[in-house]
Amino acid sequence: MKTITKRLALLLFFALAFQSIEAQTPEGRNYTAVFTGFDWGPSLNKVILKSDAPLTTVAKEDFTVYVNRTSSEGEIAARFASGTRSIVHAFVSDAAGNPVAEGEHITLILSVAPNDPLGSPIQYFRSATRGGNIWIDFQLTVLNTKTQALWNQEADRIVPVVDAFDLNGSYTHTDGIKLTYASFMPETNSSKIPLIIWLHGGGEGGTDPSIAILANKAYNYAAPAIQRHFGAAAVLAPQTPTRWMHGVSGNSTRGQEDDIYHKAIMGLVDQYVKVHPNIDKNRIYVGGCSNGGYMSLKLLIENPSYFAAGYISSLAYFDEFVSDKDLLKLKNIPIWLVHSQDDKTTVADKTATPLYHRLIKSGARNVHYSLFDHVIDITGQYGGSSYHYNGHWSWVYLHDNQVFLDFDGSPVTVKGKAVSIMEWMAAQKKK
Repeated sequence: MKTITKRLALLLFFALAFQSIEAQTPEGRNYTAVFTGFDWGPSLNKVILKSDAPLTTVAKEDFTVYVNRTSSEGEIAARFASGTRSIVHAFVSDAAGNPVAEGEHITLILSVAPNDPLGSPIQYFRSATRGGNIWIDFQLTVLNTKTQALWNQEADRIVPVVDAFDLNGSYTHTDGIKLTYASFMPETNSSKIPLIIWLHGGGEGGTDPSIAILANKAYNYAAPAIQRHFGAAAVLAPQTPTRWMHGVSGNSTRGQEDDIYHKAIMGLVDQYVKVHPNIDKNRIYVGGCSNGGYMSLKLLIENPSYFAAGYISSLAYFDEFVSDKDLLKLKNIPIWLVHSQDDKTTVADKTATPLYHRLIKSGARNVHYSLFDHVIDITGQYGGSSYHYNGHWSWVYLHDNQVFLDFDGSPVTVKGKAVSIMEWMAAQKKK
């Protein structure tokens, strides 16, 4: 109890101190905020400050970083709304945050962790029609406690990898359905490149496709670590204004009734491929998580000859609604399912597990299933195997390309070589 009281008193002290300083100095200095995607979502992990004069040294102990998170869309719990951030390193840098021997900028590296929401620039809110993540008002106040210099004006925002995406895509289907989308086109000399399609989960709907690729690190399909397996690949991330499992009745569908979006998505994909003739039509891959996992399977069922492969995590399509006729369409499509046994949102025994066994029994020869016990901290920085994320988050393994084993525990191979899920996918080509 004493520890909690002490912490609250400290936060109150900093809040009042910063309010006092800002009142005296309404126009503080500018800063650049760097938000990086992590397995649990985006977080502010770097702040770049402009100095008044050239520097050669700087000490992290001289700075305090205070965060204030608010939104007009809803109330944020007090313990997640404001507080101080821990600084782990400080150095003299250039304007982009790169270390230099002498420079006019200071870069602060901040501590991040999956259980520290103060660093997140997004917040999940639930409305009457859907729940989802949105950008919030994220205000920093940085104080040099030695000189009393203050930075409180965000002049620029950097989001690595995400900044390489075009976030302004929009498409209107013939039935009037409107979709926004993010897209990435690599710089390459290849005349033909594959297309990776990612369909987000239920928390990333809306009309801001940056949420669709940043909220759970889906932008990573454009990162060098995954791109190298394909040589180069375009990435397309459609976004629904509601949810992919929006049934024709208005209720959520698990496959028991048709949804209202699958035709619009195919219209968007067809248009995107048409205006980008460098995309190889024999190497188009579709995947997604949860809601997007449902839609990925739906697209494979409805268009069995279109896609070269499917990669699906946290499948939300109930196996009981996959008919034997649907199964015949799926059995010849390369598919890799990823799930966690402790997923309480999309229960494996109702979705991926029985579907996998039915596909194998039907004669499918290139269908794989990685079933994890838990979703753990694969970085090893926050507890490793002893730290468990929500069991629904099996996309953590997918986005980081940390999927290697089939259902029986044996490695998945291509031409006798053990491969990761992205290496496997890159080897798939429509026949």
